[in-house]
Amino acid sequence: MTDQTVAIILGGGKGTRLYPLTMERSKPAVPIAGKYRLIDIPISNCLNSDIRRMFVLTMFNSASLNQHIKNAYHFDVFSNGFVDILAAEQTFESKDWFQGTADAVRQSLPRLKNLDYEYVLILSGDQLYNMDFEAIMEYHVEKQADITIATIPVIAKDATGFGIMKVDEAGMIGSFTEKPSADEVEKWKSPLPAKYTDQDKHYLASMGIYVFNKKILNQLFDENMDSNDFGKEIIPYAVIEEKYTVASYPYDGYWADIGTIASFLESNLKLTGFLPEFHLYDNIKKVYSRARMLAPTKFFGTKVTYGLVSDGCIIHAAEISRAVVGIRSRIGQDTIIRDAIIMGNDYYQTVNDIEQLPDNELLGIGNNCFIQNAIIDKNARVGNNVRIVGGPELEDAETDTYCIRDGIIILKKGAVIESNSVIGVSA
Repeated sequence: MTDQTVAIILGGGKGTRLYPLTMERSKPAVPIAGKYRLIDIPISNCLNSDIRRMFVLTMFNSASLNQHIKNAYHFDVFSNGFVDILAAEQTFESKDWFQGTADAVRQSLPRLKNLDYEYVLILSGDQLYNMDFEAIMEYHVEKQADITIATIPVIAKDATGFGIMKVDEAGMIGSFTEKPSADEVEKWKSPLPAKYTDQDKHYLASMGIYVFNKKILNQLFDENMDSNDFGKEIIPYAVIEEKYTVASYPYDGYWADIGTIASFLESNLKLTGFLPEFHLYDNIKKVYSRARMLAPTKFFGTKVTYGLVSDGCIIHAAEISRAVVGIRSRIGQDTIIRDAIIMGNDYYQTVNDIEQLPDNELLGIGNNCFIQNAIIDKNARVGNNVRIVGGPELEDAETDTYCIRDGIIILKKGAVIESNSVIGVSA
């Protein structure tokens, strides 16, 4: 039934919670794991599940995302596969930008009218997970559901940040609430296996992954002309209306919602572990991205402990510990990188540039620097003897070259940091 499925990947809004990483790019275009973009995750899951028709809905800063998808995903003439960008646009029917997740899909459905499909798989563009979508499609048909929502067990503390549902023994959803308060969350428990309740996971949270029958999706839009959001409006309405059958698809794997700077940093750093929950090294379930044909990375006396280092880097650093290093990174002598993301560079400087330019105009990280609890966005120029150290005691702030969010320091894309600068914790 995957050949009767069209996937719609939501690109998100302005991505304010991931700012400044979204200052010049859309949320799905944010780099992750050194060499990928967030959009590569749902697209790879679709490809591995034999779903070959995908639309990515965007509205803000989509130029770099368009370029990445154009360079990464090519289908031959014998395939009906594609990954198309559908940007928000004014039409005779609508003069507005996307007003929410449901409105984005509603406005985009006319672009699908020439396709033959029975099911719509709606995905988020800012999550890290590996799911077999063929399995959820089979589950959807087996349950004879109108709508199927992928769900994951969570503890009470986390339940307040998600759409939470009550599910019966047959796996059908009887009630749904979006982000319940701490005072009322107790009454939203669902019967779950002991392996979850033993971990105090008594609640089923929506993963923002939905399967709709084509006719049902159009019918729900017709009945909810003014509703703009799936989680807050469309899904609760469908659950309440007895004429719709809404099923819960229980997911048992790793899943991370990359919604904030803190979750983005932690999700990346977890990938440096010996056996991380999100597995990049699989012969079958590959994570696809743009093939850049870069040279191997070179190290010069660097001690690497739990490091994820991408292609094309030239590294003289003294230490890299629990850090993700992106493509074409240059890191100078005696520099220490800990608990940090270095996103790398979009190009190399010439040998003449390196010999003639001042230290703070060289792409990458200079000599004798110390970087911890930080994210260095692409094409940053960090001089020598620079200290960039985040910590929980730091208050949120923003300057022309960096931001502080949740104690994490983020250098903006293309930032220039003078030699001997100190940012963050100085001791």
